[in-house]
Amino acid sequence: MSKVRYEVSEHVAQITMDSAPVNALSVAMIEEILSALKRASADDDVRAIVLCSALPRRFCAGLDLSILQGESGLAVHKFLEKLYIELADVHYNLGKPCIAAVDGAARAGGMTLCIQSNVIVAGETSTFGYPEIDVGMIPAIHFVHLPRIVGRHRAYEILFSGRAFGAQEAATLGLVSRIVPDGQVLEAALEMARMFAAKPPGVMKLGHAAFMRFNDNDYRRDIGNVVESFCTIAATEESREGIRAFVEKRTPAWKQG
Repeated sequence: MSKVRYEVSEHVAQITMDSAPVNALSVAMIEEILSALKRASADDDVRAIVLCSALPRRFCAGLDLSILQGESGLAVHKFLEKLYIELADVHYNLGKPCIAAVDGAARAGGMTLCIQSNVIVAGETSTFGYPEIDVGMIPAIHFVHLPRIVGRHRAYEILFSGRAFGAQEAATLGLVSRIVPDGQVLEAALEMARMFAAKPPGVMKLGHAAFMRFNDNDYRRDIGNVVESFCTIAATEESREGIRAFVEKRTPAWKQG
């Protein structure tokens, strides 16, 4: 059964994640998202894209932890290549704007989906965060781009505290482009997408490509290194204990160094 819906109206492609309870990213789901983005990119009738969730108060909680439990290092590596490298390449070559409509919680891999988009529209009580450190992992991809957005020191505090933060702080940090009332996020994102779609499509395509080139800053080269870092940490005993504790709903028993 499909976990991602795709529809086009008024030159806007709407990609809707629908995998209860929290849109956890499995291999199948990220492949569906990638396929939908590629489909929108190849369709000349589509001039803007909105990525959203069908689940109330949930955008995306991040990776399906079963990927890290019982899977081989090679399987984890292949998944991260899709989530980190292929997703970045698809957005780099998209040729049209993508808006993330976040009406609820975005965490971990959900943050990756948000920040790879060109614009984030958020509900006023939406929350964001990188909780990976609390389960013995690191939000490796965000080591590359978050310092470039919010600054090195603020990025470090956010990434290594694992704390959640609200839409207003996200906007102050430069992560969120616009805050709207809860329940109005999708319509606000679609309205923005229709505004982009009304611009000259040829100029938008060329301008989008130029913007992505000028702001790449070796990002696509660096993400290959963070895949290796993630896989190395995922193989540690601390990481395995953190994930077990999360699944078992208990406090991790970290060993003293």
